[in-house]
Amino acid sequence: MTHPDPAWLDRMYNNRALVPDHAVHFSRWAETSAQARASQPCTLDIAYGQSSGEKLDIFPAAQAAQTAAGGAPVLVFIHGGYWRSLDKSEHSFVAPAFTAAGACVVIPNYDLCPAVTIPDIALQMVRALAWTHRNVVRFGGDPDRITVAGHSAGGHLAAMMLACLWPRHARDLPADLVKNALSISGLYELDSVMHTPFLKDSLRLTPRQVAQVSPAWFPAPKKGVLYTVAGADESDEFLRHNALIEQAWGTRAVPVREALLGLNHFSTVEALVQPDHRLHQLALRLIAASA
Repeated sequence: MTHPDPAWLDRMYNNRALVPDHAVHFSRWAETSAQARASQPCTLDIAYGQSSGEKLDIFPAAQAAQTAAGGAPVLVFIHGGYWRSLDKSEHSFVAPAFTAAGACVVIPNYDLCPAVTIPDIALQMVRALAWTHRNVVRFGGDPDRITVAGHSAGGHLAAMMLACLWPRHARDLPADLVKNALSISGLYELDSVMHTPFLKDSLRLTPRQVAQVSPAWFPAPKKGVLYTVAGADESDEFLRHNALIEQAWGTRAVPVREALLGLNHFSTVEALVQPDHRLHQLALRLIAASA
């Protein structure tokens, strides 16, 4: 692609600058996440790999769903932060709305750039999903009904997980390990990100890495669907990414692409847990379709 002015790229991708009250969102996430962990059963900091970042939290579904035949459907939520910040502990607030709706919620962490690369993080998420498939039954979840959702960098990783060739990672993993995915404010080509000045020093992307982790440059997944959404108040670049994956993968693989009115980059993930919001209903639709 032709790379725009570096200052323009910073304006398009610096979401904290675009949303001056972003700290209010972060504070609300931390507070409601602490309440979520205190108010319902959960198992925290389960190791799915060897590094300090390779841990996940599990919030079991309501008891009735756990005892249903085959167990509860599973929602794996991947947090954002440009692959370089934030933590699963700040995203426990995602769980209650979905456990109440009958899903088992898994929230993985990952190591952060620049200590690791984005391809490293993608492989960590592969390990997290493989662990979930092999072990979630112990927490009342159905390993054959896994949906992945993610926000921002997590939306990118959710798309990567839908496109993953699972049997190549391990012979015991089914090709359709991830049944469906929801990407909220996701990024689908990282060439533009590689050239964005404020991200360069921490992400340290190379052209080879960009080719490895740009899902818009991959063939469309043969199974499952991706719903891609962004806030209508997000930057032109985030709206471009939202349209790009639909153009790249086609409407069979991406049957839903929406820009949600009144939402910015941070309020989108808050809408996910509002039972009467369109975004929450889209997530429930994907979870139900995992059967």
